[in-house]
Amino acid sequence: MMSASAKSVSAPANMQTPPRDRILAAASDLFYRQGIRAVGVDAIAEAAGTNKMTLYRHFDSKDQLVAEYLRCLATEAGRFWTELEAAHPGDPRAQLRGWLGAMQAHVADADQRGCALANAAIELPEKDHPARRVIEDFKAAQRDRLVALCGATGVAEPELLADELFLLLEGARVSAQSFGPHGPASRLVRMGEALIASHRS
Repeated sequence: MMSASAKSVSAPANMQTPPRDRILAAASDLFYRQGIRAVGVDAIAEAAGTNKMTLYRHFDSKDQLVAEYLRCLATEAGRFWTELEAAHPGDPRAQLRGWLGAMQAHVADADQRGCALANAAIELPEKDHPARRVIEDFKAAQRDRLVALCGATGVAEPELLADELFLLLEGARVSAQSFGPHGPASRLVRMGEALIASHRS
């Protein structure tokens, strides 16, 4: 699955950009860097070069803004799969290796704080929060894509391999936050390749 990490927008807000886009960009950066619970609407409005009244004109609540932030990341992650297929047309094994390489690059990036949607799931345990459905749908869709890709390589148990790779990636992301990119997470590709090889007949 794609990293689903927010891009930094720490530069001063471009006032020629529509207010809604500035608010969403500022919120994306702040939520990812500082955490959803830690960031208030005042800080978002200030970073976006606007005010709370304008923020609430575009988003009914902070919860709705959080959901839209995650929805945008999910859409961006969906494009990754299209690009992966285009880079290795008709070659699922190369696509799977490409996926591993992309995930390794994300985990090794010291500027990253893991998967934004996984982080949000920890911060937002309430099942009725509007962002929960976005998170759950995203993770399910990413797993489905990985299962399909593993299946296309011809392995006998694509769901098992996909789940092994899924859990390997999730663990690598957490490990990178504790040990840094040169700790156990640096072996993501090697371990992933070993898992794939173990499923080949």
